[in-house]
Amino acid sequence: MKQVLLAIVGVAAVLAGLIWTLQGLGYVGGSFMSGATMWAIIGPVVALAGLVLIIIASRSRRRAR
Repeated sequence: MKQVLLAIVGVAAVLAGLIWTLQGLGYVGGSFMSGATMWAIIGPVVALAGLVLIIIASRSRRRAR
């Protein structure tokens, strides 16, 4: 169960990071984040953290079997 939750949080972080990156770069408008360079930096960091969580979840799932 822990692995599934970790993977879900990881996927959510990747998606949020991608959206924040696109907003920071100005590709997605309609938000205070649009065109703000800070979000173009924070987004990839969050997406990378999400990928790490997904990798950790997949590795621990293999060991549990």
